[in-house]
Amino acid sequence: MSEFNNQWALILGGSSGLGLASAIKLASEGMNICIVHRDGKNKLAAFREEVNKMKSFGVSVKTFNLDALRRDVRDEIMKELPKHSVKILLHSIAKGSLKKMHGAENKILSKQDFDITIHAMAISWYEWTQALVLNKTFADKARNIAFTSEGNTKVWPGYAAVSAAKSVLEALMRNMAVELTPLGITSNCIQAGTTETPSFLAIPGSEKLAEMAKLRNPFNRLTTPEDVAATVYLLCKKEADWINGTVLKVDGGESLR
Repeated sequence: MSEFNNQWALILGGSSGLGLASAIKLASEGMNICIVHRDGKNKLAAFREEVNKMKSFGVSVKTFNLDALRRDVRDEIMKELPKHSVKILLHSIAKGSLKKMHGAENKILSKQDFDITIHAMAISWYEWTQALVLNKTFADKARNIAFTSEGNTKVWPGYAAVSAAKSVLEALMRNMAVELTPLGITSNCIQAGTTETPSFLAIPGSEKLAEMAKLRNPFNRLTTPEDVAATVYLLCKKEADWINGTVLKVDGGESLR
């Protein structure tokens, strides 16, 4: 019997990239999967194939093509998940502005761009966490995990709004790591190395960033979604009960250079 029998992973933004790879890994280890994503019809066929792959492991899989930033969507999902069943809430939402701070007037980063990005890529994690707490949906010794990036401290043109969001995300993580411990919940961030996900490829100059990352990495390769998914799985195991309030780098040493 799996360590995760009858437990659920709730993954926000799990139809591609790090979120999808994590869903597949957790499903392969016996965890039920609930994915909230937002995709157009042209991407759904490929996603359904991945869902069928997860189901082949004998687990239950629920998917909701809805806006995870809406309160009514959170309320709807809460009704779909049994009480005390969610072992991990994984925040993998990548929605934000990649505008620069200088340039054509209609393309300059605005306050509204910051608001949208910070809400989607940071505050929404807290909103979902609170929904799970209030509805008593977290399992015993639950994991609360979000993805951050090296852009939390380093500057890339066009990344200012996302960088600000990642800083807020990490601040939330530290505070939740302390304030949610009475509930037995640990909170951590995973800082993945440069990974060619759809969100990364949307960054202006991503090809150059990938080339630089390969040179910086001691293994001379990029991080893969599977590298990160393996770490998500490890953090769910009972041996990781004492890991709390940290930014865990999963980059093969890329950030050391």
